[in-house]
Amino acid sequence: MNAEIIYVIQPVEGEKSKALHAEIVSLIESAGAEYGGTIYQTIREIDPATYIGTGKLAELRERLTGLDVTVLFNGDLSPSQTLNISKALDDRKVIDRTTLILDIFALRAVSSEGKIQVELAQLKYLYPRLKGKGEALSRLGGGIGTRGPGETKLETDRRHIRSRIRFLEQRLKETEKRRAMQVQRRKKERITTIALVGYTNTGKSTLLNRLTGADVFVKDALFATLDPTARSFEIEGIPFLLIDTVGFLQELPHHLIEAFRSTLESALNCDLALIVCDASGDYMMQLETTLSTLRDMGFSSPYLVVMNKCDLIGTAEALPHDAVCIAAAKDQGLDGLKRRIFEALKDNYVRAKLLIPYDKMAEYSAVRPYCTERAVSYTDDGAEADVIIPAVYAEKFTPFYRDRSQDP
Repeated sequence: MNAEIIYVIQPVEGEKSKALHAEIVSLIESAGAEYGGTIYQTIREIDPATYIGTGKLAELRERLTGLDVTVLFNGDLSPSQTLNISKALDDRKVIDRTTLILDIFALRAVSSEGKIQVELAQLKYLYPRLKGKGEALSRLGGGIGTRGPGETKLETDRRHIRSRIRFLEQRLKETEKRRAMQVQRRKKERITTIALVGYTNTGKSTLLNRLTGADVFVKDALFATLDPTARSFEIEGIPFLLIDTVGFLQELPHHLIEAFRSTLESALNCDLALIVCDASGDYMMQLETTLSTLRDMGFSSPYLVVMNKCDLIGTAEALPHDAVCIAAAKDQGLDGLKRRIFEALKDNYVRAKLLIPYDKMAEYSAVRPYCTERAVSYTDDGAEADVIIPAVYAEKFTPFYRDRSQDP
């Protein structure tokens, strides 16, 4: 299949526009297409019928004469705008930013839950755009903007599509129940969870691989990870569960956030979040975008700001003073990150020295699974153990305390 060439219609210019433009080019490449060029259009007021106005559409039609391209608007188009623009451009394929993101999601989804969420989001987004199209549905063809539900589903009547949406919603509710049970089980078992969140393509999956020794798929592309991935690792002998989540974007449409809310529940229910930013990029924009998105979802967990790719910058002086600087791909700064993680979670643990008389060994054996032994020695009086205990289990060890500290 020949790669599609996509022309970007950028509504504004300026610093924010540059960032959005760089992002949309990366999205195009992540979708497996080729970037063909950009047409900037400053818009004082968005035309409700054609977005940029009939005069500008006529100019655009002339400019694209003879070119087999798709036109991408770097914003959200209403169903009527999409239809009107396509008609004005000789029935050329016209897509918007959300369509492109959904297309990438369809490429990245691996788990059954991820595939359900992608198809559901696509159908809900495409359904109002089917109204009045009738015979024009056959023109959708293949390529960008048509992955996921596929041509066969799109060509069925609206009643069938509504039925499919209801079916997928029910399937998603079932998976959400299972995920909620999983979260409750982790809480019951006192498993400390750490969520990797942040802007897309900042190195979250690479960091997960380095900390846990896993082999999670890593690619220099936006939304390389869509499905949440959980792996265990240890700090000071204490087990933690590290969860990688889907990345964020500037102006990520709210309905897409809601569509993937269940996969982001791990971030909302974590004991600690690591907000990963690219120190060599616009890290403040990445941080603000991530925090804004999380807070809109009701996020309230403690977090650490992790500046990744610090090996690509000359100095870290300009970075936020409380950020942890690392270069995950080169294993730099990871020990410091582990210390900061443990420090952030210190209220959850008690470090203690225990003295276990030999005649109390059976009693100690019953509570031993609740602690992490860092060192054990034997004396005439009994066994001496240097341990770290989850605070919720601290009272179980009352008979054995020799020296107890809240600071692990």
